[in-house]
Amino acid sequence: MNLGGLGDIQKLQQQAKQMQEALKNEKVVVEKNGVRVVLKGDQTVEEIEIDGILENRIVDAINDAVKKTQELAARKLIEISTQNK
Repeated sequence: MNLGGLGDIQKLQQQAKQMQEALKNEKVVVEKNGVRVVLKGDQTVEEIEIDGILENRIVDAINDAVKKTQELAARKLIEISTQNK
């Protein structure tokens, strides 16, 4: 069994975590057609406001969806890396 690949995956995971930590402090604000979205650099939604009303239910749903796509991406990365050995 070649453990070099496992080490590479762990290194990538560590780099990804460092990137996420750095991006958490960054924010992007977009306002369009009465909708205001505040998105953190780690792709989590901090706030959605529609016509002046905060919509936390939408924030929660989007953040759950983003988390699931990140988990899917992690599984696929592991799947691909084990197939390439």
